[in-house]
Amino acid sequence: MSRKDHACITPATQLLKRRAVVYTEHLYDYVDNGGTAESSRQLGVAEHHVIKTLVMEDDRAQPLLVLMHGDLQVSTKNLARQVGAKKVQNCKPEVAQRHSGYLVGGTSPFGTTKAMPIYVEATVLELPRIYINGGQRGTLVGIDPKVLVTLLGARPVHCATGGALVSQGPLKSQR
Repeated sequence: MSRKDHACITPATQLLKRRAVVYTEHLYDYVDNGGTAESSRQLGVAEHHVIKTLVMEDDRAQPLLVLMHGDLQVSTKNLARQVGAKKVQNCKPEVAQRHSGYLVGGTSPFGTTKAMPIYVEATVLELPRIYINGGQRGTLVGIDPKVLVTLLGARPVHCATGGALVSQGPLKSQR
């Protein structure tokens, strides 16, 4: 059985199943440092619709998750202001893994080992469908973005930087 035929079972997908969330599974060949550009290319979807899960911490070293479009970056200054912190920064990979329970590159906001506040770039919620990590490298799940708010209690913020904030439609498959 090839990797593409294998169903992924992770804490994230188990939580989605338990909560009866409708999702699709999208497997791709993980490439070190390929990020959302690589997964979107392999899956034939716009990188803007691939959502990265970033483990960050505030000035008190309290962890938080930020969900951001794959083709944009987080303005940590704007995020800090909106979450009431003096500053926010990325966690080191080993610290991120300890907080989330996932390897960097496979971090999902679903089924984390530690409860953390979750913030989502508000424009993510305007998309018809998103692709977000399913809890292991090489696995994305396709979901309605409203699940981020209804299931996770994600709070919308405006902290995107680095590109046009327009919704982009899906790309045609390159296969």
